[in-house]
Amino acid sequence: MPEGPEIRRAADRLEKAIAGKPLTEVWFAFPQLKTYENALIGETVTAIETRGKALLTHFSSGLTLYSHNQLYGVWRVVKTGSEPATQRILRVRLGCADQTILLYSASDIEMHNSDTLAAHPFLQRIGPDVLDLTLTEEEVCERLLSPRFRRRQFSGLLLDQAFLAGLGNYLRVEILWDAALAPQHRAQDLTGAQLQRLAHALLAIPRHSYRMRGTMKSAHHGAAFRFKVFHRAGKPCERCGGIIEKSTLSSRPFYWCPGCQH
Repeated sequence: MPEGPEIRRAADRLEKAIAGKPLTEVWFAFPQLKTYENALIGETVTAIETRGKALLTHFSSGLTLYSHNQLYGVWRVVKTGSEPATQRILRVRLGCADQTILLYSASDIEMHNSDTLAAHPFLQRIGPDVLDLTLTEEEVCERLLSPRFRRRQFSGLLLDQAFLAGLGNYLRVEILWDAALAPQHRAQDLTGAQLQRLAHALLAIPRHSYRMRGTMKSAHHGAAFRFKVFHRAGKPCERCGGIIEKSTLSSRPFYWCPGCQH
């Protein structure tokens, strides 16, 4: 399942395709959205924001299209006038003169103004986004030590979007390895140095994944994102030489090094 970095890269592709261009075609599958079709013609997409795994498509009129891909939703960019052959069900079409973006299969799609968007239950429930560059390590430390989260084991906490939005399973695995922490650890039991290392990893690893994963850029300099433990069961840990193991935690596959994560 895509995690925050993958969602943000998808949003970048959509934004590059249509942002700032007058909309020439707007189509929604859901009846409750039909009233917005004509009203959005000639408007522009000003930005496509990510909040965890939700996309917020902001229009120049002040409206925002909220969409959450959940398990099956997927966005595509196509040349205007074309449509890919697919068995998926089209939900949204936003077209400009040259390119069009299409949303397939998603069911959680709504239109909002600024007031109703601010009151959206999902957006109210999730925590700060790890890819929000205004979020600091100090603020992450404060969240870790807050009464709400300080007693939570990391195995579950790092999958909880209410803690930090955009984290998922591969990030959970890589962050805990980088911080040399076991999944049963809790923030209230960490030393100051451990807490700082975890806070750093919670922001640095998702942001590095966003910048580099899926590319070979500067791979010979070690800058490209690569897994240190995820999907590496049975291989040696590059930090201590121990053998990476695999188990299941919170119904997800979990990888760790017993030699240095304890």
